[in-house]
Amino acid sequence: MKSVIIRPLFLSVLLFLVACGADEAGTGSVVMAQEEPVVEAAAASIERFNEGTNFYSVIAIPPGAETLYLSGAGASPKEDGSWGTMEEQAIQIFETFQATLEGMGWSLEDIVQVRVFAVASPDGSLDFEGFNTGYRRFFGSDINPMKPVRSFVQVAALVREGWLLEVEIRAARMPQ
Repeated sequence: MKSVIIRPLFLSVLLFLVACGADEAGTGSVVMAQEEPVVEAAAASIERFNEGTNFYSVIAIPPGAETLYLSGAGASPKEDGSWGTMEEQAIQIFETFQATLEGMGWSLEDIVQVRVFAVASPDGSLDFEGFNTGYRRFFGSDINPMKPVRSFVQVAALVREGWLLEVEIRAARMPQ
């Protein structure tokens, strides 16, 4: 047990003496170390790789990035009680995310991941193209040239009857 305590202490003293310039004779003469010039590291940035039509396949988030996670959200019923098409629900969901992000000082450009859970409509069809049409209004578009990484998963059902989609997002940005 003592060796566990003594070894780190011995090593610390030895490293201190070496750093101070003690000679082999152990005289312990101290040499002042010159300060190294400070070199600013290049600012890290979020990097995107392998751009596809609607998303990137890889986004690298460097250490120090701020992150924001928004939980799954779905559409609200229309005034007539209907829920709308896959495209309409996608537009409504991303408009809600946009408002939430902007209210917190973030933007659509900060979104780095979109995860989509989708169910088929009552007739059994899954309108993937309808989703993509709504999605493209918000990503790789005039209002937001950036694209996230994305997953789109078909599920048997969602929590709310009427939802065709539930979407969650992750955002990241470098501190200003």
